[in-house]
Amino acid sequence: MSVEGAQFQRRKIALAVYLPSFLFAAGESAVIPVIPVIAKEVGADLAMAGVVAAMLTVGIVVGDIPSGSFVARVGERVAMLWSSVIALVGIGLAVFAVHPFMLAAGMFLIGMATAAFALARHAFLTTYVPFAYRARSLSLLGGMFRAGGVSGPLLAAGIIALLGDPRAAFILTTVFTLATMAVLLFMQDPESAFGKGKLVLESDGRLLTEGEDEVERETHGLFRTIWNYRHVLIRLGSAAAITAALRSARTVLLPLWALSIGIGDADTALIIGIATAVDFALFFPSGHIMDKYGRLAAILPSVLIMSLGILTLSFTHELDMRVALFVTCAMVFSFGNGIGSGIVLTVASDIAPTKNPAPFLGSWRFFADAGAAIAPLGIAAITAIASLAIASGMMGLLGIFGAFLFARYVPRLTPGGARNEKTP
Repeated sequence: MSVEGAQFQRRKIALAVYLPSFLFAAGESAVIPVIPVIAKEVGADLAMAGVVAAMLTVGIVVGDIPSGSFVARVGERVAMLWSSVIALVGIGLAVFAVHPFMLAAGMFLIGMATAAFALARHAFLTTYVPFAYRARSLSLLGGMFRAGGVSGPLLAAGIIALLGDPRAAFILTTVFTLATMAVLLFMQDPESAFGKGKLVLESDGRLLTEGEDEVERETHGLFRTIWNYRHVLIRLGSAAAITAALRSARTVLLPLWALSIGIGDADTALIIGIATAVDFALFFPSGHIMDKYGRLAAILPSVLIMSLGILTLSFTHELDMRVALFVTCAMVFSFGNGIGSGIVLTVASDIAPTKNPAPFLGSWRFFADAGAAIAPLGIAAITAIASLAIASGMMGLLGIFGAFLFARYVPRLTPGGARNEKTP
């Protein structure tokens, strides 16, 4: 099969590849804004409500532990179907919750399902998409998750306003999850479009097709995989964790900063909403840049712009123009994040084993998701000990260190790191 044939096949099955990711992400994100409200309804105080809301992220991090071996054993499609079933169980627990712990358990299960689902689709694209088109494919995957993340809360707001009950958001989550299962069951299985062989394009341009009976099926536990790949994970995995931490920090830092300088709730929502739109609008160019000019051409500008945006913010708190500077820094950060869509996914796919990538991708995602989970806690701790400005500055400096790690190790450890990839 030629590269052009592979490209045609991918276009033919694009809907089956990306639609489930959009639907699943929209369903998961629909409930995020209402979890603290529902937690208070079932008896949680403010602190406990925060813990319940955090269980979604905890579930994702914990879910990364078995996901690699699970996906490697049962296959991507079956893993996504089981993830949807687990998500439905979590939704049921949350809808009928009468105690904060029951609600927390439901969110934890949804988080675990999200981890396995995202890994399965990532593993599929890593295995089947030729190297020349990999970054574009993964940037589009990241864009679908972002599109779902934007659409879910907006639709949830409408249905809650209509029905007057925050638990109505779970109706959307249920519908989207069932729709995901329907797409997986009744649309063409993307793997079948490539036949039983697994299509990959090596960095030297060789097109390889590996029969299923030749594919290594050995699976490892997460921590054994981390140990086996400890050298690359310490270097590039740490860079991925820092990037994820930067992105996660924004969701906490920007609202807190707006509050601290006296911006009203409605104006804060508007500013962050526009910044999110800027972020989402730029998701596709990132993949094109990485495929055409090399990975660092997107990675370094993205991470450095995010880092410098958040670092600059730390010096503006007491200035007369602090509101205008806050808006500017928020937009700059979103621009940097937008042009970096898919960078963490793409680097992971570049360095993953060709024959059986899922266990390695699970360990990589564990690093990245742990960074995302720790960042808000770190900001809260630094703010309590010192100040919000110092927390912002430290995150900016950490991001610059992450950019250094990428610059140092991407050319050495990935096939397209620093090369000028002249692809179609």
